[in-house]
Amino acid sequence: MFDIMNALQPETLDRVFQALGHPVRRQILVRLAHGAATVTEIAEPFDLSLNAISKHLKVLERACLIRRQVTGREHYCSINPQPLAEVSNWLTYYQAFWTSRFDAMEQEIIATKRPKLLHRE
Repeated sequence: MFDIMNALQPETLDRVFQALGHPVRRQILVRLAHGAATVTEIAEPFDLSLNAISKHLKVLERACLIRRQVTGREHYCSINPQPLAEVSNWLTYYQAFWTSRFDAMEQEIIATKRPKLLHRE
């Protein structure tokens, strides 16, 4: 069972959500989900400078969403799926929590409306 209290440190969760909050960074992750790439390859489809792409990559690195390996002058980036899996577990916990709350609320609404419906007949 998922232990919500020990799952993610608040700073980790904040960094991941902040990193995912920008469309360029989300697109970079989609690209890296297909395989490792150099910074130049990552920058190719964007109308941004290499410096701007590097700043986005640093945000993704701080959130541990990507790994960077330097080989000579080339920097290769690859996705690290672990933080996304942890965030998914965190969200799943709350989804189950809220689903059960909504189910209970629905049952309460049905129960309170039933007597009124019986009195109308």
